[in-house]
Amino acid sequence: MVNKETISRVPTNIITGFLGVGKTTAIRKLLTNKPHGERWAVLVNEFGEVGIDSNLFTENTDSQDGITISQVPGGCMCCTNGLPIQMALSLLLAKSKPHRLLIEPTGLGHPREVLTMLSRDYYREVLDVRATLSLVDARKLQDTRYTNNDTFNQQLEVAEVIIANKSDLYEPHDFLALLDYVEKKFSTNSKLIYRVQHGALDMDWLKVSASDKNLVSPKENSLKELPSTLPPSLEAPADGFISAENSGEGFFSKGWIFNADMQFKIDKLLSLVHGVEAERLKGVFVTNQGFIALNKVDSMVTQLNLNELNDSRIEVISGRIDILEGIEEELLTCLA
Repeated sequence: MVNKETISRVPTNIITGFLGVGKTTAIRKLLTNKPHGERWAVLVNEFGEVGIDSNLFTENTDSQDGITISQVPGGCMCCTNGLPIQMALSLLLAKSKPHRLLIEPTGLGHPREVLTMLSRDYYREVLDVRATLSLVDARKLQDTRYTNNDTFNQQLEVAEVIIANKSDLYEPHDFLALLDYVEKKFSTNSKLIYRVQHGALDMDWLKVSASDKNLVSPKENSLKELPSTLPPSLEAPADGFISAENSGEGFFSKGWIFNADMQFKIDKLLSLVHGVEAERLKGVFVTNQGFIALNKVDSMVTQLNLNELNDSRIEVISGRIDILEGIEEELLTCLA
């Protein structure tokens, strides 16, 4: 359990946003600008079961002191009584004793449930919940799959600070449409709304106070009895690979973990990734040309070189389950 004598009122921000909006990139940039001498902790929850995002923070943890990352896959953060996430949070705080905590829920998660969990009496003593920051791609307002989605709207509703990310790709009317949507949908002009490129968040936005209406105390304020250890996370087998699936909020995910001895041919891998039509694809791979991360959103594929990996992992999320069929066979053809 957390030592309350040494950990008290840790400034805490939730950084939310829908699938592929750039939350991980934004947090990585915040970590790069972390004040020298401060300890920061990041709690990441992914919709998929295999857990990939922690690998994307390795550059920060390798090059900077005072950064601790904890990852809980499977979308269980956005459940008020989710014991795995409460346990992960307690262990992370005890381990890192941070000066600031950042929480990144899955893009398909309801942030109000996270706020409810953090509003328990126990966490009120340990954490000082500041502004919720919600990243949004303003171009998505033209698509009713987003504007009719409860999660998408709740992420905007609970945010004190809304960040229109990827603004370099906008048409002139896109940002104005976001301003109009927020004002009409949520009947407020009290939200701070900014436009940025490539997840470049301002550190001052983390200091904005949380709204009292967003911090709703749960009916049961006492912290439930926590297990002594977290449920085991998926690991690469000694030989071969494993896969895992998840579904919820109208989306389906399937992920794979490959033993590090199974190297991928980078040219075939890139061809496969470009060809998959899904809402979200991300992965980290041991290839014949080194360690890389691949991210695909809106048909755009970006590549990041990594220093080290213990295995290869890929997660595909789609609104259609048939999209996930056949990917495993194609992955196997990419192996060296």
